[in-house]
Amino acid sequence: MTDWQASFDDLQTGDAFTSRGRTITESDVVQFAALTGDMHPLHTDAVFAAAGPFGERIAHGMLTVSYAIGLVPLDPRRVLALRRITDVVFKRPVHLGDTIHVEGKITRLSPMTEQAGLVTFAWKICDSGGRLMTRATVEVLWATDVPASDPGEQAPDPGADVDPESAPAAVTA
Repeated sequence: MTDWQASFDDLQTGDAFTSRGRTITESDVVQFAALTGDMHPLHTDAVFAAAGPFGERIAHGMLTVSYAIGLVPLDPRRVLALRRITDVVFKRPVHLGDTIHVEGKITRLSPMTEQAGLVTFAWKICDSGGRLMTRATVEVLWATDVPASDPGEQAPDPGADVDPESAPAAVTA
């Protein structure tokens, strides 16, 4: 089982997890279409979709991948950045009302710096019956150490040490 608070140095290839589930709703699909501009009628037109290859409207593939990222409990003190998503294969359509979850395992650990390493996961996005809907390879930058801090302490201002005389001028339109 992946320990989401573990240091990069404590992770092991083969560590696995299963996320919680999330049901894909009509509202999710409508909002995703509006947000992205992807108005393909297989997602947005019930009459068109009913005559299509899946017999009904389906969720956008990228909506499914986006929700999968949100389902994985990445600790923001450990996971510094999403680096890459590759080898995405959409095996089955996700229908409105389907509940998805992510099954994943660490397939590779690559030290990068003293502060972080690259963790490569194989993810399977499955429906509530365990059927594979989508698979992907996901890479994240994972911290080796988390500095101890006072929970009430505010993060430093990244521009606090910048000399205004030497800082580049702001670009205006």
